[in-house]
Amino acid sequence: MRGARMAMAVLVVGGVISGCGPGPTLQSATAELQKDMQRLETDRYFKNPLTKLRIVERPDKDLPCDKDKFQRVLRATADYGPKTSDVDGHLDLAQSLMESRLSRVLHYKMTYDLSQADWKDARLVEGRKEVPGITVKVIVVPESPTWRLVVKTDCLPR
Repeated sequence: MRGARMAMAVLVVGGVISGCGPGPTLQSATAELQKDMQRLETDRYFKNPLTKLRIVERPDKDLPCDKDKFQRVLRATADYGPKTSDVDGHLDLAQSLMESRLSRVLHYKMTYDLSQADWKDARLVEGRKEVPGITVKVIVVPESPTWRLVVKTDCLPR
């Protein structure tokens, strides 16, 4: 009997230490998403009026996405510098800058798709924060606004 109790105690302590237990909540993901919005708005590049950063949808509403689960969404647009006749070069620079800001300033783990390197009409930038469960997708296009961001929490319980 004593051995069984000891084994149970080891399992419980091991589970707590390893992080097992309830996963991320909508509350923790929302708090991080709101911090991301503030980081974006105060980032030295995006607070420049020439980028025309516009928060289209703030993450302040719980959106139903599954039975008893919800998510929050942030949508924003911004412009990248002066337009040039070199569309490919313009997209390369805009994509690279966005990947850099998302990884360095907002701390997303980026996914790189080299197959789109020479696309002339658009690029897709993607990143993720596994904890607390947030995904960012940015469409980079040659016309204004250059960047169209959609940042979503996972579908999570409240």
